[in-house]
Order: sequence, then C-alpha cells, then structure tokens
Amino acid sequence: MVLEKLKLVPHKPGCYLMKNKDGVIIYVGKAKDLKNRLNSYFHSSHTGKTARLVSEIADFDYIVVSSETESLILEINLIKKHDPKFNILLRDDKTYPYIELTLDNVPRLLIVRNAHRKKRKTRLFGPYPNVYAARKVVNLLNRLYPLRKCRTYQKRPCLYYHIGQCLGYCTNNVPKEKIEKMERDIVSFLKGNDEIVTNRLKEEINKESEALNYEKALELKNLLDDINVILVKQKIEVNDNIDRDIFGCYSDGNYLSVFVLFVRGSRVSGHHHQIIPLIDDEGEELTRYIAKFYEKALVPKEVLVSSIADSELLSDYLKIKVKIPEKGVKKKLVNMACDNAKKQLEDEYELVIKNEERTSKANEELKNVLGLEKLDRIELFDNAHLFGTYNVSGMVVFIDGMPAKNEYRKFKISADKNDDYGTMREAIYRRYFRVLKDNLVRPDLIIVDGSIGQMNVAKEVLDSLGMDINLVGLKKDDKHSTNALVTFNGEIPIEKRSNLFHYLERMQDEVHNFTINYHRQIRSKGLYASLLDDIPGIGKERKKELLKKYKTIENMSRQSVEELSTVVPKNVAIDLKNILDNLKEN
Repeated sequence: MVLEKLKLVPHKPGCYLMKNKDGVIIYVGKAKDLKNRLNSYFHSSHTGKTARLVSEIADFDYIVVSSETESLILEINLIKKHDPKFNILLRDDKTYPYIELTLDNVPRLLIVRNAHRKKRKTRLFGPYPNVYAARKVVNLLNRLYPLRKCRTYQKRPCLYYHIGQCLGYCTNNVPKEKIEKMERDIVSFLKGNDEIVTNRLKEEINKESEALNYEKALELKNLLDDINVILVKQKIEVNDNIDRDIFGCYSDGNYLSVFVLFVRGSRVSGHHHQIIPLIDDEGEELTRYIAKFYEKALVPKEVLVSSIADSELLSDYLKIKVKIPEKGVKKKLVNMACDNAKKQLEDEYELVIKNEERTSKANEELKNVLGLEKLDRIELFDNAHLFGTYNVSGMVVFIDGMPAKNEYRKFKISADKNDDYGTMREAIYRRYFRVLKDNLVRPDLIIVDGSIGQMNVAKEVLDSLGMDINLVGLKKDDKHSTNALVTFNGEIPIEKRSNLFHYLERMQDEVHNFTINYHRQIRSKGLYASLLDDIPGIGKERKKELLKKYKTIENMSRQSVEELSTVVPKNVAIDLKNILDNLKEN
C-alpha cells in the first residue's frame, strides 16, 4: 500500500505525516521535494532513530504547499497539534531568562521568561542561559541603582527604602533627570559597557575607604568581584554592536549537536547547546531547530548559521537577515561554534547513549515484559492526603520513555476522608471521562502506585466507561523500593539495578513528587485560610494581599516583621509573625 501510494506523490514542496498501524501520527516533516524525501525513507538503509521510525510506518499522508516558508510554518503547526512521538525536539519546553527594564515612569528590573510573548512594549536584554547569572546581575544593579521594587505604589516607604535600595517613589518627589540617568547607566551596562558600573564601584570603594568605612568598602569590593567573575565576557573582533546569534553544528550520522553563541554588544554574552537524535536530513533538522528556537527566544538583528542550514527559508520565516558567512571574522565565529558543537558531542556521547538506554530502550523492555504490541504513552497516578484531609491525586505522562510535563494533571478530590480507593476512583473517572468527551489521546498503559486493590478500582471505572486500557500496579518491598510489577495475572519481579528497575523508579519518583508538591500547595492554602481568619486585623482584603504576595505558608513564615508590615499594619504583622513562629516550632 505504501509503495503504491509513493508513486502518486508529486515533486513539490510540502509536509508529510507518518502514521503507525493504528493510524496515529508518529512523525511530521517537510521537504522541498516530497517525492524524493518520502522515497528516501522507503528505498534507503537507515540507522538509529530513523530506522526505528521507518519500522513503525504503516501509512503516510502529505500536504502540498506553494512555498518552502509555508511548509515550515505548516510543519511546526502540525507538530504542535499532533505531538508525534518521534518529533522529540519540539517537545522541549525550555525557556530562556531575560532581564527586563520596564517602561514605567519609574522602571523596575525583573527576570522574565517567554519574553517573546509579552504583549506590551518593553526593554529586554539577554538571553541569559544561566538564570543564576541573570539573578546576580539584577541584584547587583538593584543595589547600585535604587529603582522601584514594588509592583504597586505603597502608602509609605517599604523596607527597600530603609536599606537604600529604593528612593521611596511612593511618597518622595524624585527628579525625573535622576531616574533617567539611572536608566541610561543600566541600559549601557546591559548592552555590554561594563566600565560604567565598575568605575562607579571603584569610586564608591575609594570613598568609603577614605571615610574609614571598611565594612562597606569590602561589601562593594565583593560586588566588583561578582562583575569580574559572573559577567566575564569574551571580546570578539566584530565591533558593529549588532546583536547576533551564531549557530554551529556537528553530526556523527546518528546525532546532531547544535551550539549557539549569543553575541551582544560585540561580546559573547553566553551560549546554549543541545544534542538531538537525527531522523531527518541534517540540514532539515538544523533549520527546524533554529525556527523552533525562536519560539522561546527573542530574534536578534542578525543570525549566522552553518552552511547546511537553509538561510533563505529562515530569513523569510524569521523576517531578519540569516547569513551563511563564507570568509572573514563571521566565518571564524561560525567555525568556532561548530568546533564547540563537535566537542560537546564527543564529551557527552557516552551520557547520551546511557540516557537512550534508560529511556526508550527501557520503555521497549517494559513493553516486552508486559507483552504489549506498542507502548508509546504511559500515564501514572498517585494519591496524597493528610489524615484524610486535603485529598489530591496527581497524574504524570511519559511518552517514549521521556516525561511530557505539559501533559501532567492535578485532581483536587471532593471527599475529605481517608479513602485511597475513593480517591483513585474519582481521579480515574475524571481523567478518562475527559479523554472520552474530548477525544484525547489514550494511553497504552496506566500505572497506579499501589497493588491489586487500586488496580481493581481503576479497572471498574474503565469498564464503566467502556475503555479497554492496559493496567498495572507497582509493588514495593519493606524498604519502600519497587520490586515487582503487579498485573491481574500475577506479579512480575524486577531485577534491581536493571534499566527497567531504574525506569520504573524514575516514573514512580516523578508521580510521587508531583503529587506531593500539589498536596503541599493545597494544604498550605488551607492552613493560610484558617490562620488568617483567626487573626484580628486581617480581613478579606488583607488576607487576599497576603496570599497574593507570599503564596505559601513556609514563605510567609520566613519574612521579617518589617517585610510583613509592607502588607499589613505593624501591630498585625507582629501578631502574624508570632503565630507563624509558634506554628514552625510545633
């Protein structure tokens, strides 16, 4: 059937959708020439992930478009819609931190993610692949330049004013010229001019030393060291001050290593790298990677790429200049990125192989142990409660051996009583009623963190919904370690330290931690409500403000009376602090 269908495919650009025997889309790709690309899958030899993909293809569809740019846009949209298991790259939900200097009359410095989604105009600097470094930069600038810290203006100066990190904009009339001078200094620094801040620090250090304020001078010296250590940047030979990203790559035939250099203000400000399994042509994979990269990162003025990428297509798609330099300094920079990509693959190859064994290969082993025809998607459930109260259940999802965090779900259970079976019954019903109602993807396997009792409850619910889904439980030994899979036909022992054991243990830890974290959130909110309702001076509005600002009871208990006083009157803050301290001690 597939070979006959291949004869009808035209020599035109478009997207193709590979399907398994159940009609599920397992891979989406694009091609300049659909016929040539599809023929390459079925008439050539393959290794690695590509070989595995081809072994599962039972059918395919294709969509012809009028241009390559249309095919790239369609490809990315189809992958988002169908989430095929072999399109691993586009499941990566990593975001990049940026530093934002807001455009308010009195601006604030913030760490933001998914910066490209911000609807309002703003000033963004980055990306900072190392979020620790980004926080250090913000903390440093906030100490040197006393901008506004509060989201909304308070009725009186807050703690930041008293420690010299805010000029008290809520009550003081600060000259606009002073604010604009701080803004200019900050922007200049974030664009790469380190001298403006280091010179100021040196002046302050000398000033404090001459006044014999040695402790203050030492504190400022430590800030200067932070700049020299954390913000160290490599000067490059291109002095045009254009923000650009440089993509290099290296492939061994099975994996593609991509290395990105971020150049801001004629300096290398950071880098990012990733190793991905090769399924498509190297050039197609790199082009797709770059297009996807800028869904979660800001597009700079210029992008330099390796010669295997489709620069014209990327230029049309990103609406900027994407160049393949052929000589000079820019060519050297691309070569440097490629050299780094090669080194990363060589250094991390063993780790990549081991990770493969512990994920997709372990998933394959689980499929064989249970005698399943396919095992693409697993959904796991766990419950948590506190003496029968704050009952919750959590569900995590693994696709082809890897966690799919955007698919995780939380269930706040309606009944407040110690009933694990009732909790399991409600969670399973709510989840799979929704799957039926919205025609969501069904899992190939459900795992409950329990034995035959929970399994019977889950099966009873699935039967009532008319759903036939494979179901197993996990049995633990007296050391609380998984030692067997529980099926309706008996137990299957698991060898300790095997890949399958580590795989099951990882899934069990993931669902347990996810559920416990949700339980803590629910419990904390419940404790908040009862605590705050009983404290004189805290009404509906003050309770709302406390919950909005501090989120968890642990976080609130760590605050000082002065900090709590920024939300409630000082006498109320003292009472609240005493109650929170007593709660911690007990």
